[in-house]
Amino acid sequence: MQEHDQYRLFLHLAATLSFTRTAADCHVSPATLSRTVQRLEATTGHRLLDRGPHGVALTEHGHRFRRYVTDALELWDRYCDNDLARDQLGGRLRVFASVTACQSLLPDLLAPLRDAHPRVQISVRTGDAAAGLALLDDGETDLAVAALPSRIPATLLARPVTRTPLVLVRTDPPRSSVQLPAADEPFVLPGQGLVRDIANRWFRRISITPRIAAEADGHEALLTLVALDYGTGIIPDLVLQHCSIRHRLHLVPTPSGPGELTIGACIRRTDLHRPLVAAAWAATGAGQAVRSQH
Repeated sequence: MQEHDQYRLFLHLAATLSFTRTAADCHVSPATLSRTVQRLEATTGHRLLDRGPHGVALTEHGHRFRRYVTDALELWDRYCDNDLARDQLGGRLRVFASVTACQSLLPDLLAPLRDAHPRVQISVRTGDAAAGLALLDDGETDLAVAALPSRIPATLLARPVTRTPLVLVRTDPPRSSVQLPAADEPFVLPGQGLVRDIANRWFRRISITPRIAAEADGHEALLTLVALDYGTGIIPDLVLQHCSIRHRLHLVPTPSGPGELTIGACIRRTDLHRPLVAAAWAATGAGQAVRSQH
């Protein structure tokens, strides 16, 4: 029996002052419990318990040994939990990210926070990537992983994580190696957000007025509409690569692509004084370094 197991048996016995009850509660035989007490008394050199006609009582040395054992077990438990090497940062961090970002970016970004501060609880909210910064600005989330605009609002801090080009996809294989969309080609586009803005600028650049066959909130929903053959979709390549229906879709090569998105981690500047948000912000920097090594 390990030393700390013996200590726990003694503490239980010191609380119950009953060999029968302690043996039953701790699932040991009365003989084993008696031998444990004898070994502890031999180690300390003092009688720890008096057994008389009126029951069991702690001796003066038994009371002192009880205080010692209580402190020793508390230190041991703290050591096993590694509390001495970790701080006590806790609380709940609210994170917003799209489904694709959850699968492809968050594990690397938040792993350093999880490792350094295991008491922190992380809650993740998913949804349309276009809503990420608005939710952050409204205080509904503490950290957002979202596409970054060319100008970051002064109220936010942003750290680029990755870049992804926008690509055209549809259900039919392309008829030639490189081509611009036909004038009457139907398109499936996001209802709002940076991808829609970039697509609109691209259409103007190539002098096409697109025929919008369908709109979607969220890139994953957009790919579903493309797979249903509503039209050609414009989508971040990162989303396509992590989509379960990508085998049903074909890339459409064009002479010039619509552009690219920068995906970043964002927090409110005024939240940086909060220990939890500051730790998360530091962790995203470490997580980005880990991701760049992959």
